[in-house]
Amino acid sequence: MFDAAPALPRVSERVRALHAQMTLEEKLAQLVGYWLDQNGTVAPMQSEMAAGQLGSSALGEITEHGIGHYTRVYGTRPVDPAERAAWLWAEQRRLKRETRLGIPALIHEECLTGLAAWKAATYPTPLAWGASFDPELVQRSARAIGDSMHQLGIHQGLAPVLDVIRDPRWGRVDECIGEDPYLVGTIGTSYVRGLQEAGVHATLKHFVGYSGSRSGRNHAPVSAGPREVADVFLPPFEMAVLDGGARSVMNSYNDVDGVPMAANTEYLTTILRERWGFDGVVVADYFAVAFLQVMHAIAADRGEAAALALEAGIDIELPTGDAYLQPLADRVRAGALDEAFVDRAVLRALAQKEELGLLDPEAFEDEPPSAIDLNSATHQRLARRLAEESVVLLSNDGLLPLNRPERAPGRIAVVGPNAHRAEALMGCYSFANHVLAHNPEVPIGFEIPTVLEALGTAFADVGRRQPELVFAEGCTVEGDDTSGFAAAVAATRDADVAVVVVGDQAGLFGRGTVGEGNDSESLELPGVQRQLVEALLATGTPVVMVLLTGRPYAIGWALDGAGQTAKPGAVLQAFFPGEGGGLAIADVLTGRVNPSGRLPVSMPRSTGAQPYSYLQPILGGPSDVTSTDPTPLRPFGFGLSYTQFTYTDLVVDPSVEAGGTFTATVTVTNTGTAAGTDVVQLYGHDVLGSLPRPVAALLGYARVELEAGLSSRVTFSVPTTRFAFSDRRVVRIVEPGDVEVWVGAHAAASLARTSITESTGGVISNGKATEKREIPGTATARAVVAITGTVHEVTTADQRWVEVKAVEAAVLAS
Repeated sequence: MFDAAPALPRVSERVRALHAQMTLEEKLAQLVGYWLDQNGTVAPMQSEMAAGQLGSSALGEITEHGIGHYTRVYGTRPVDPAERAAWLWAEQRRLKRETRLGIPALIHEECLTGLAAWKAATYPTPLAWGASFDPELVQRSARAIGDSMHQLGIHQGLAPVLDVIRDPRWGRVDECIGEDPYLVGTIGTSYVRGLQEAGVHATLKHFVGYSGSRSGRNHAPVSAGPREVADVFLPPFEMAVLDGGARSVMNSYNDVDGVPMAANTEYLTTILRERWGFDGVVVADYFAVAFLQVMHAIAADRGEAAALALEAGIDIELPTGDAYLQPLADRVRAGALDEAFVDRAVLRALAQKEELGLLDPEAFEDEPPSAIDLNSATHQRLARRLAEESVVLLSNDGLLPLNRPERAPGRIAVVGPNAHRAEALMGCYSFANHVLAHNPEVPIGFEIPTVLEALGTAFADVGRRQPELVFAEGCTVEGDDTSGFAAAVAATRDADVAVVVVGDQAGLFGRGTVGEGNDSESLELPGVQRQLVEALLATGTPVVMVLLTGRPYAIGWALDGAGQTAKPGAVLQAFFPGEGGGLAIADVLTGRVNPSGRLPVSMPRSTGAQPYSYLQPILGGPSDVTSTDPTPLRPFGFGLSYTQFTYTDLVVDPSVEAGGTFTATVTVTNTGTAAGTDVVQLYGHDVLGSLPRPVAALLGYARVELEAGLSSRVTFSVPTTRFAFSDRRVVRIVEPGDVEVWVGAHAAASLARTSITESTGGVISNGKATEKREIPGTATARAVVAITGTVHEVTTADQRWVEVKAVEAAVLAS
């Protein structure tokens, strides 16, 4: 039997009156979706789970009692947007006219890299958002995406993903923003704000812990303790709910410490609703309710699975009504579930529809749009700008930029499996890789220049003579065929410089090298791509390596060399940069754009060093008590530029009361000869905690544009909650004591290795001491701030964001 009846949410009189009229079947109909056009496999176990669904021709029968959601009306197969909008308006009017209560359907779509629909703009993948360190640009991009969705009659977007990266072997890394909870929270919350400004509800996913799966395997159990969940996985969701006003949350597929999240009352109700005050709607990830029976095996049948999910706090079953219709009705009528749990979810669902205007008499009584441009000039400009800001320069021996007049190339070999493929620029949740992979005869529907095509005009765009371009694929992304090496080597040998573009192909469930269901046992470049690069290097021609990937790879051979092996003169990292990505990469190569991207995730040294996070205590890093070295090749926050920046005159408040705010101010100067943008990163370290604390943690950040020779004074207002952690009671606190604060070019710019040999008087000294590598990047000296007073227990009323103010160079100089 069930526990006590749940409290019902506060709703308007209109919603209450509507609910009072509803039969049980009408209530349940509002709690499910219907997937109109299933096409290929775009969700886990889709064919098995939806095998019994009636066809779209039976909509009258399907919606006899109404319907909650229509699933991916635009995003399941290629449909003309205007034609589909005309159908949707007519269908919504039919629902209003022919169903007893006249409630239109809520329309949800994927929108992680832009609206996932045919002909719609494709933006950079979220890992590129993180690399930009630009929440304002992400918010503007989300607003533009939301405007297009709103125009099409779409009400809810299934984004952003707020999973904090813990292991790059996980296939869904390209959907994530980064490995730092604060970066994920600020960027993700900005996306929420932008989408909801357009009148489209954002959906936070995947709640919670999904990215912590064992060995980076999709849906695998998560062995995180409550402290790791509270301090790493939950903060981005808390920010998006409290600071972004997110209106929807989606559960994750995994279990945490043995409890499936789809049936976890502690997180879906106690934390999300009672602690944070979330009053929106929780939707099930596709088939997650049924998975309680077929994958987690904690329910005997669909009815029990439905009861477990509904009681835990999942309001809406997506994508279809597999468990929440007849199985749930049978359970309620048998007295095995209090109907009040159904009422709770229905009231929330109706309140969401009211908020979105679906209960208004005039809903869908206007005319549908007859002409729709889903890739407008605004979309193109924003997508390209975000791509430009996300490209990370990992190494450069002076080869870049290529537009220098003293050594402008006359011939460039453009080589590699990703040099001339539009699909290589887009992430797993782009329409091209998510849906059009099943429709190869259908064109993408908009212009998306490849790297090769973009280089065809890039030099002329910066006033240089256009060099001859020679293309050779060399190899495919996957496979062991090296038959194309000879042509690639010949093209490279005859060129002044070679640009080799390697990396991933995004896809789902075994189609591709990264994406949902495409986890990896290795962090080496897929296929024979490394061998291709090494063959090109052997020619002696200068080589620029461009990585188009959805995860960071172990490329120490390319960045630091392996013995006497030659290495590329420059390496660029682009995380699926979208439709403007080819143009952005070409502009970085020629120097039209000065790279300003920073790594949102550490670049791994090896597969065996995973899982890894820079947010580690002393024992999480290299030391004499272990013969292995988890130190990444390049740390979180790393990225080079065509100019140089220095940090001076760091001034911090000497003390602050626990729970208060202190300021840290630094001067950043462009000491090079070119204009550029720096990502000023403020880090902190709790010197002595009651529990082990990270050796470095990002406190705040700011993008600062500076002309050559100019400076800016940047002030961070830092709430002491940035040093908060969960104590032994798993209560988040700020402890009194000294903390160190500094500004650095990346997370490792001010780290000193702890010597176990010295601290043990030589008793412990490892014979396989790890090699220390010098990584470019400067930092200020560390300043000490004394946090005073008593222990402060953090509440939702505490500030979470670091406010930043940069004084313009001209003002500073005056």
